[in-house]
Amino acid sequence: MRDVIRDAPAPSRRSLLKHSGALGAAAAVSSSLAACSAGPESTNDTGDAGGANSTLTAVIGYGNDGSWDPTQTASAFCMAANNHIYEGLLDTDPISREPYAALATAVPGDVDGTSWRFELRPGATFHDGRPVTADDVVFVYDRILDPGTQTLAKGFFASWLKEVRKIDARNVELVLRFPFPDGIARLTLAKIMPKHVFSRPGAWEDAIKGKAIGSGPYRQTAHHPKSNTTFEAYGDYNGPRPAAFKKMNWLTIVDAAPRVAKISGASAGAQIADNIPYANIGQLEKGGMSVQGGSGMNNLFLMFNTGRKPFDDVRVRQALHYAIDRDKMIEVALKGHGKPASSFLDEGNSSYRPAKNVYAYDPDRAKALLAEAGVKGLRIEILAVNVSWIVDCLPTVKASWDAIGVETTLSPQETTAVFTKMDQKQDYQVVAAASNPNQFGLDADLIMRYNYGPQNLWMRYARWAGDPVAKALFTDMDRATREPDADRKRAMVQDYIDVVAEQAVLYPVVHNELMTAWNPRRLSGIRAQPYPGINLLQAKWV
Repeated sequence: MRDVIRDAPAPSRRSLLKHSGALGAAAAVSSSLAACSAGPESTNDTGDAGGANSTLTAVIGYGNDGSWDPTQTASAFCMAANNHIYEGLLDTDPISREPYAALATAVPGDVDGTSWRFELRPGATFHDGRPVTADDVVFVYDRILDPGTQTLAKGFFASWLKEVRKIDARNVELVLRFPFPDGIARLTLAKIMPKHVFSRPGAWEDAIKGKAIGSGPYRQTAHHPKSNTTFEAYGDYNGPRPAAFKKMNWLTIVDAAPRVAKISGASAGAQIADNIPYANIGQLEKGGMSVQGGSGMNNLFLMFNTGRKPFDDVRVRQALHYAIDRDKMIEVALKGHGKPASSFLDEGNSSYRPAKNVYAYDPDRAKALLAEAGVKGLRIEILAVNVSWIVDCLPTVKASWDAIGVETTLSPQETTAVFTKMDQKQDYQVVAAASNPNQFGLDADLIMRYNYGPQNLWMRYARWAGDPVAKALFTDMDRATREPDADRKRAMVQDYIDVVAEQAVLYPVVHNELMTAWNPRRLSGIRAQPYPGINLLQAKWV
């Protein structure tokens, strides 16, 4: 057990939460990067006259001014864009998440071993024309595994991946700490970047601000924070999913009304948009658009400050969950596009089972738990992100808590303001926000480590990592990660998720659908993702 790495140091919130599409609009990043590239600074249409030379215009409901560094970004816009610009040794299908050979020539035949060897695709080059080599692969993995470097990706690799070795110029070996088949799908999170570019002084800061040079089917041609990012097909790409669009222009429009307007009507300026409000589905369908949803981990969660009484008492946390009328929330706020959380995982996850504590609407039980905890006259301010669908759900939470005698005040604020307060260790009671670990993958180990762990940023916010129950939980998570038997591992994961449900420190209230709309007369091959962003690697013009 000596070589187990539980959790790597958490990346800074600036590089993670502040810019996360799953958590809402990001704060500003200097627009000076725009001077580094040519292209339109406006979000005006770039032309849709029809034919193979048309520019595909997409509308993304999240900011493009988050971190673009593939080793640390959680930004919905930037992660989606990077999937078109960069490649991993393996990449995964955006819906099934089945791995396929990208920069590597094949998926390993034996994924149960402790050594995976990969040959790089002959003729693969970066967008500056330089060949992709084993040195580039080792360079990226060394950064991810470096104990002195804080990256988000470290939390997805360091517990099971020991090192990456160069065999020769076109072959590498990944050495595992123990057999870990789930790691195969995670290789898509290690996008291979050119060492000759990003080893230069200041280059990682440039990557954060938007510099992107990969080996994928599209190269970035311009980047204008808070406006748009443009792409064109990379002519020397020789991989499995070539570009179908000569050019693409991705607009960032966080506000719902102008985003919907951009794809509405006969003179629509875009062919596809994500993050469609439920109230606009009928309108868009009447206008001839296809609108489809993807169900997954997207959720409204509550996080309690366990360092402040009475939220250190598990009975209080449970009471507040039992008090919420989730069915009403789904009917009124989500227009039917959601399900009550019956586990930390969504019902579609392969590791799902109902938790032992399912917080069905039970106001009488909520009152009894508060009485048992000796809590009377409780007043709560909910510090919430101002993501539109979260704001729509908050009145149900308030009405539910008011009904059991808990005087509740809603305080929705800019996402950055909410998490800046927690970064500064300011006092708070309860946070309501959105999250979707499916941006990174589907396996339960990944999802839970994104949210829980002794060095995890969320646990620092909740002030819970030092609790004896938390320490036992983290030990159980480590044991499950190392368990070689798939059925036994699944049972161990479900058991520790029961602990997470019982403790209700950071726990989902509802899981909801994410809606994507597109023009079926112009595009084919579109599949709605259950996580923010779009993937156009299998799309094409009609």
